[in-house]
Amino acid sequence: MTTQGRLEPPVDFDDLTARARIREAALTHFAEDGYERATIRGIARTAGVSPGLLRHHYGSKEALRAACDDYVFEALRRLNAQLLVDPGGTAQAREASKRFGHYVARSLADGSATAGPIFDEMVAMTELWLARADDRRAEPPAVDRRIRAALVTAMAVGIPLLHEHVSRALGTDMFEPEGDRMMALALLDVYAHPLIDDATSASVRAGFGQAEA
Repeated sequence: MTTQGRLEPPVDFDDLTARARIREAALTHFAEDGYERATIRGIARTAGVSPGLLRHHYGSKEALRAACDDYVFEALRRLNAQLLVDPGGTAQAREASKRFGHYVARSLADGSATAGPIFDEMVAMTELWLARADDRRAEPPAVDRRIRAALVTAMAVGIPLLHEHVSRALGTDMFEPEGDRMMALALLDVYAHPLIDDATSASVRAGFGQAEA
């Protein structure tokens, strides 16, 4: 939902402490405005606290962003671990992690100081999924797992970065429930059905070998 053009933090503030309200408000402002444009005063106003109380809890805007990064990292790690055990909970996990997607995408797009650690953390989580898939492969991968994980992560991050164009293709806002559902099912179909068969893959790989020779 929006209020005068601004996304409302997607949590019930009535159930949160002042410190948690500040964090949730910061996640929203950093995602929408970017770190440089977000202000202590604006975040405090959204959280319903004074700028002085915000500084009491977090000290500075930089420290607040670091706290947001740590919170997002831990939440995504926990959700990823749960899905590795029970993939059937994907729908619930996507709903829980949706509020982090815009934040992560904006951090990477802005080239902030934390962009590198955020990306590396996402690559590490992707590696866990590739490790499981590699165990089922008939032949060993031709490329190091971390390289593949970096590319998969980059493609995944590109979706929220291009949200306006993706939403136009979907015919609805990708951040809204229906758009998110359509996108999740489409990605599931892409991952579940390889785009090329083994014979084509072998032919392309041989071509690269000939080019090197």
